[in-house]
Amino acid sequence: MSAGTTISINEVTKTFGPITALKDVSFKVSAGDIFGFMGPNGSGKSTLIRVLCGMLAPSSGSASVLGYDCARQPDQVKRHIGYMPQRFSLYPDLTVRENMQLYGSLYGVFGESLRAQIADIMERLSLAQFQRQLAGTLSGGWKQRLSLACAILHDPPVIFLDEPTSGIDPVSRAEMWEILLQLAGEGKTLFITTHYMDEAERCNRLGYIYFAHVLALGTTEELVALPVVTPEGTRWVEFLYPGAARQLHRILAQPGVLGGTVFGNNVHLQVQAALGDGELTRSFSKLLGEEVSVTPARPTLSDVFVALTGERERDV
Repeated sequence: MSAGTTISINEVTKTFGPITALKDVSFKVSAGDIFGFMGPNGSGKSTLIRVLCGMLAPSSGSASVLGYDCARQPDQVKRHIGYMPQRFSLYPDLTVRENMQLYGSLYGVFGESLRAQIADIMERLSLAQFQRQLAGTLSGGWKQRLSLACAILHDPPVIFLDEPTSGIDPVSRAEMWEILLQLAGEGKTLFITTHYMDEAERCNRLGYIYFAHVLALGTTEELVALPVVTPEGTRWVEFLYPGAARQLHRILAQPGVLGGTVFGNNVHLQVQAALGDGELTRSFSKLLGEEVSVTPARPTLSDVFVALTGERERDV
């Protein structure tokens, strides 16, 4: 493993009978990265996390975490990582404190060290108020906090989080990310799967997997600059229009419009590059019966993933 590399994945393939969950996956994650791993449901995100956590052996290829081989040294890997699964998997009939005591002991933390760790993490995650409450009675957001608390009790340098904010409210999601950013600020390496584009923007590196194949890796800036996102002869524009969703079908039918979507009242379009902003402004103002102002736009991560998916489907 090269200096600064925390996670190394080399041509990993994982099959389940006739199903290929991962195909020749190769990339590295550096120490201190917040690495976001994205892709549709069933594309292999959780399978790769399970391989990296030493829970599944790859069918071929190899992977290592902190220099430990995930297939040959799974116990060493598990001692040095935290893992927060997608679904709540703690004991619902134990209290918050009892769950933390149990998981701390499983990670080899005992006595005064465990009590101090529990006290510190309860304070950081605001869990002390629920310490005597049964875990199964917590709301979704607090269950996620408890799952994270149990995953970091042994102070691991690498933390795997499989959709850590799935199914929780926006406030809880924002608070969870504040905690994750604090952990990253302490030098932890975070490997996170998510479906939320705003969360992906918080990651300093991203990977996109589409049904077993990793299609792209890089920073947000590198991904939006991929040629497939803005092919030669095209560009991106946007304009504001109240009730834009009701008119989207008419907008997309206009000459020179190649695709697009709506974000609230913002219309985001890919158009032929030959069409100037002034020409588009006049065209859409006439179409909609109201003055609009078309301006250049930057592709979004959603545009990136739609483009990569479309290219992959055309190649298959």
